[in-house]
Amino acid sequence: MTDQEPIGRIREHMRACPEEKLETFIDAYASDGRSGVKTIVEQARRKLDRRRREEARIDELMVFEREAWQSCQYVAGMDEVGRGPLAGPLVTAAVILPRGHRILGINDSKKVSAKKREELYRQIMEEALAVGIGMNSPGRIDQINVLQATYEAMREAVSQLDPAPELVLNDAVTVPGLLVRQIPIIHGDARSISIGAASIVAKVTRDHMMEDYDKTYPGYGFAKNKGYGTADHIRALRKMGPTPIHRRSFIGHFTGPQSV
Repeated sequence: MTDQEPIGRIREHMRACPEEKLETFIDAYASDGRSGVKTIVEQARRKLDRRRREEARIDELMVFEREAWQSCQYVAGMDEVGRGPLAGPLVTAAVILPRGHRILGINDSKKVSAKKREELYRQIMEEALAVGIGMNSPGRIDQINVLQATYEAMREAVSQLDPAPELVLNDAVTVPGLLVRQIPIIHGDARSISIGAASIVAKVTRDHMMEDYDKTYPGYGFAKNKGYGTADHIRALRKMGPTPIHRRSFIGHFTGPQSV
C-alpha cells in the first residue's frame, strides 16, 4: 500500500519522474497522510506548475508559426550572432521545426544559461526537420562590412535547409536576395520559437568556435569573452597585437592604425 512505502523511495520516485508524468505521481501519493510524503507531493505540484507555465510560454512563442502553418508546411526561423565582437566569425542559423512541435526552454539565447543552451542545442539538432548554418570570416566582414556579411551568411544558412522553407521568420531584418517569403519580427528571438531555436544554434556554434580559437591564440580570453571587447581582451590586444581572427575594421580604435 502507498502509506507503507518508505518515504525515501517515494522521494526517489519523484526525482526520477518525467515531468509529463508528474500529475500521475501526484494522484498516486496525494492521499498519503504522512508529513514527509505531503512535502514531496507539494514539491511535485510546484514542479508541475512550473512546467505548465513553461508550456504556456512556449505556446505564446508559437503564435507566428501557427499562423504560418495554416498555409505553409515548412517554416524556418533565422537569427545571427557575432555582429559586434572584435574577433571571430559571424554565424547565422536557420531552423525548421516540425509543425506543432514544442521544445520547452527555448528563448532568446541571451536569456538562457550556457548549460541550458548546450542542452537545447542538442535537442534542437535532434528534433528539427532541418538546420542550416552560415558563416562569414573576419576578413570577409572587413571586406564587405558586417551588415552585408550578415545577409550573405543568412542566405547561406537558408540554402542549406532541406526541405526548403516556404517562409522565413527573421529577427527584425529582411534579407535582400533571399528568394523565399520573409516576415521580419522585432525581438523575434524572444517572440518566435523557430527564431529562438535558431538563435541558440548560432550562439552555441559560435561559442564552440571561440573556445577552440582560445587554444590557438591564448592570452586573449576568447573562451570567456567570445571575441567581444571586454577590458581584458582590449588590454591583451594592445599588448600583443591582433590575431588573424581579429576584425581589422573593428580594432583601430584600440590598437592604432599601425596595427590594423
